Amino acid sequence: MPDPLVTTPTVVDPKTREGEGDHDRFAHYARKSDILKSAVSGKPVVALCGKVWIPSRDPDRYTVCPTCKEIFERKKETENEG
Repeated sequence: MPDPLVTTPTVVDPKTREGEGDHDRFAHYARKSDILKSAVSGKPVVALCGKVWIPSRDPDRYTVCPTCKEIFERKKETENEG
């Protein structure tokens, strides 16, 4: 059985520049096992959308990446059809 997916945030630039907002911060979908390995090793993980990052923040504080969400929903629909 494949690993369940969980959301984790991406921090592209941890400092928000005044006036620019916080557009680069999203919670991404990735395999739970990859996230756990990253927590131990500090190595980056790859999200469904292809984003590579080291999870380090509370994902509930961020908007879900629209690309990850779309890929996850398509994958879920395909699995339900088969």
